[in-house]
Amino acid sequence: MTRTSRFTRLTRVLAAVGLLMAATSARADTINLQQAVQMSLTADPRIKESEQVVEAARGLLQEVQGNMGWRVGVNAFVGLAPEVEGGFFEGGAQSCTAFPCTPRSDGKEINGLSDWSHIGFAVIKPLYTFGKVEHYGEAAQGNIDIKRGELKKTRTDTVYDTKRAYYGYLAARDIRVYLDDILVRLQKELASVEKGLADDNGTVKQSDLYALQTVKGLLSKYDNQARALEKISLDGLKVLTGIGLAGELSVVDERIEPVPFPQTALADLQSRALQDRPEMEQLEAGLRARRALVAAKKADRMPDLYAGVIGEFNYASQRDSLDNPYANDVFNSGGLTPVVGVKWDTIFDVASARVNQAQAELEALNHKRAFALEGVPFEVSEAYANAQANYASQKELGASATAARRWVVASLADFSAGLESADKMVEALKNYVLTQTEYVRSINDYNMNVAQLARMTGELK
Repeated sequence: MTRTSRFTRLTRVLAAVGLLMAATSARADTINLQQAVQMSLTADPRIKESEQVVEAARGLLQEVQGNMGWRVGVNAFVGLAPEVEGGFFEGGAQSCTAFPCTPRSDGKEINGLSDWSHIGFAVIKPLYTFGKVEHYGEAAQGNIDIKRGELKKTRTDTVYDTKRAYYGYLAARDIRVYLDDILVRLQKELASVEKGLADDNGTVKQSDLYALQTVKGLLSKYDNQARALEKISLDGLKVLTGIGLAGELSVVDERIEPVPFPQTALADLQSRALQDRPEMEQLEAGLRARRALVAAKKADRMPDLYAGVIGEFNYASQRDSLDNPYANDVFNSGGLTPVVGVKWDTIFDVASARVNQAQAELEALNHKRAFALEGVPFEVSEAYANAQANYASQKELGASATAARRWVVASLADFSAGLESADKMVEALKNYVLTQTEYVRSINDYNMNVAQLARMTGELK
């Protein structure tokens, strides 16, 4: 194979790869609802923020558990001390040879200065804390579960927001499309009426012109509003999916369609919400944390048992050392010993007040749980009833919208043939716009009712 042919083949391969990548990228920008949901769950910064909050809660648990580990305390400094020469006895003698032996009396005199190096340390290991670490650890674990519930709630909210943007875009686009169609038809009739009036052929009246101009203004307003909602919803979908406002995005669905009605019974949905709803999971975790805090506050009134090693060393270079086991020179001394001890640092009235506060917060949360046990099933029942109502409404409105469209088509044909007045045609247009708009909105509302039921039961799809 020649060098030229190899180069040509390589060019073709690279071109094919480029076309494949371009096609893949183009397909990636055309998404369905499920793809939009998955992209949003991956891209939403609120979810990433909640994940870091969970990590911070885990760090708090590690901090609590670390209180049972080794503790090291060190204090070291370099300072000044009085200079001393000689021994312990009068005149600086190192030993006593004649009775009585008189200790030196120049302790308050400063005859010079010496450097003074000091280091003190303690290595301590708690042995028993009467449940402080264990109970605070349980409270910290409950806090982690609360933050996990918040993360799950954020995810379900993201799914709900994505569905709202997706369905909202489809609904606004559908309304805008049929309004555009009606406006095109209306503009043709308006041009025909204007021509008839200009020709003065007697087939149309001035009132027909005014009627058509009036309804055109109203339809144009609704059309502009639909365009605005279409753009806002699509921009929101771009932001949620991580594509960004400057990106290009289109959806697979050609029109909004009602999702299947939930096959799960209402009682099962209520039971699932009480068990799997993020807020209920947070509430149960909060109760566990509050109970642990009450126990921890009670344990705060108890001492801590510990073991370890403590030591201290001092050195002053301009002071003679004093080798006497009964006299200690703080500037030239040292010692090291293992210890077993008790540390107790509490203010009983303050500790009792903190127990009362924790107990009151626990009782408040118990009352909140009691309300949630009644309120959550009611919210599910409310969303379920709304879903039933909108499901039935959109079915009925679908038939009405079809009939209204036929009415408009017939009225336009009759008006063009001079068999019907403009007033009746305008009435048909208004009813069609109202019915079709309500039909699309009912589908959107019904789909969001189903989405709300999914959010209440903790679903992420």
